[in-house]
Amino acid sequence: MGGPVGQSSTPREGTRSRVRHADRPAGGESPYENGDGGGDRTGGSSRRAGPRGRSGGGAGSGRSSRRAPKSGKRRVLRWGSSVLALLILVAGGAGYLYYEHLNGNIRKEDLTLGDKRMADHKANAAGQTPLNVLLIGSDARDSEANQKLGGAKETFGAPPLADVQMLLHLSADRSNLSVVTMPRDTMLKMPKCTAPDGEVYPASTVDVQTNQSLSRGGPGCTVAAWYELTGIRIDHFMMIDFAGVVSMADAIGGVPVCVDANIHSRGADGRGGSGLKLEKGTTSVKGEQALQWLRTRYGFEDGSDLARAKAQHQYMNSMVRQLRKGTKLSDPAKLMNLAEAATTALTVDKGLDTVKKLYDLAEELKKVPTKRITMSTMPNVYGTGANAGRVYPKAGDAEQLFRMVREDMPLDGKASKRKKAEPKDPSAPVGEIAVAVRNGTATGALGPVSGRAGDVEKLLKEAGFAKATVDPDNVAGSTRTSILYPSADLEGDAQAVAKALGVPLSQVRRSTDVSGISLAVGADWREDGSYPVSKGTEKTPESAGAQNGEEKGCMKVNPQYSW
Repeated sequence: MGGPVGQSSTPREGTRSRVRHADRPAGGESPYENGDGGGDRTGGSSRRAGPRGRSGGGAGSGRSSRRAPKSGKRRVLRWGSSVLALLILVAGGAGYLYYEHLNGNIRKEDLTLGDKRMADHKANAAGQTPLNVLLIGSDARDSEANQKLGGAKETFGAPPLADVQMLLHLSADRSNLSVVTMPRDTMLKMPKCTAPDGEVYPASTVDVQTNQSLSRGGPGCTVAAWYELTGIRIDHFMMIDFAGVVSMADAIGGVPVCVDANIHSRGADGRGGSGLKLEKGTTSVKGEQALQWLRTRYGFEDGSDLARAKAQHQYMNSMVRQLRKGTKLSDPAKLMNLAEAATTALTVDKGLDTVKKLYDLAEELKKVPTKRITMSTMPNVYGTGANAGRVYPKAGDAEQLFRMVREDMPLDGKASKRKKAEPKDPSAPVGEIAVAVRNGTATGALGPVSGRAGDVEKLLKEAGFAKATVDPDNVAGSTRTSILYPSADLEGDAQAVAKALGVPLSQVRRSTDVSGISLAVGADWREDGSYPVSKGTEKTPESAGAQNGEEKGCMKVNPQYSW
């Protein structure tokens, strides 16, 4: 039930351009001055960095296009199964050859390049686990097609940026889907990443813009950066570039979008911008115009990357509705075009390296009704000084959103009908449960708080855990407090530790990195007192700007960009 996983050998591995650099401060600028049209690489953006160029500003489009079932008697299988079934039935052996051809179109990369093993999912009472897929859009200008679609000439061939990052969280019971966008202007500490060829990219010592993660060995470092910040396990990633967005949008046949006034996205000098030009009302966009919509920043609302994210959410919601109507999917030729476009456009992790695995993923996604799809943006605040125009996770609210995803809480506020997994009973009296407490309160900017492990050890002993001890040697920083255990027989014991300290059970994880129960006092618990659990954790923070999949609003146009 956890969706497609595993590896298979497939014909072609993606190649990676090699760029290595030292930490760059947030304010580091690049030669890109063309607003959206040039990739928004300055101003509220970041400078270039990164290997590979297989994905682009339309990650949302690439992913969502594979999420499109037909309903009722007119239900048509998704592009993968439709094309495959058609060719196998009609052409016999040729169908197998075409299937292998489609598999060969897909490019593959390692899932994560970080040195931290991602914690396993926690199953619900029915034994089901959630599925998390990271959508990455690259602004690569590494091909003639991508160069033609946007960017100043000086950007050609430069390493790509992960300019669109959206996490799809499919609930364990497959009743709802949550999408969390991380603004590409988000500032964070990059984790250590090791490229497949062994090249090591050290953890950053200064705040770095999140879209630079792609430069640190590939999309697997973007996955590692997400895990470092959110604590959310990522099961798969899918990446798409400019040319991929255009080909996918053409194959779909158009997606309705709406603006509340005429819009023409261009820079102050009449150049730059995305070039998007639409009349007030609803327009069906496809091809290059769809790409312009997804990249438009100058022209929507306040001209920030946050407004662009909202427009991308509108596009994704509209595309899902369009595909679920079955539009353009009953024609075999169009299905084949969509199959070619999708497989050629994508770079995926090695667990999604065949059409069959992509189809299995689509089958899981299509179980969710449109009304249970919720789009959101990571709650954030603007930086100051040299980082003005960039954003940082909003204290409290961002962690609340991340925790809801980790605990598989629906962002639309509708509780799951399935029972939550009941806490397990400890296998031994609390006085016999051994717990090693370590100080993980260090952050990129602050050292560990002296004595915190001892303080929490004392709390445990007061609660009856006589065998609690301090691990003085391990002071590696941990973003949030966590309790790890090595085997199933110790799960109940680890949960008992969490219960005694008020730590959410979602932060209790099985891990092969420990030999016994290990409690890391994280950077979220630097001060004395009980564990600071956020209030109202079952409610999506308003600052996340949650949007339902059936909403059909119009993007607000900045009057300066109207005509």
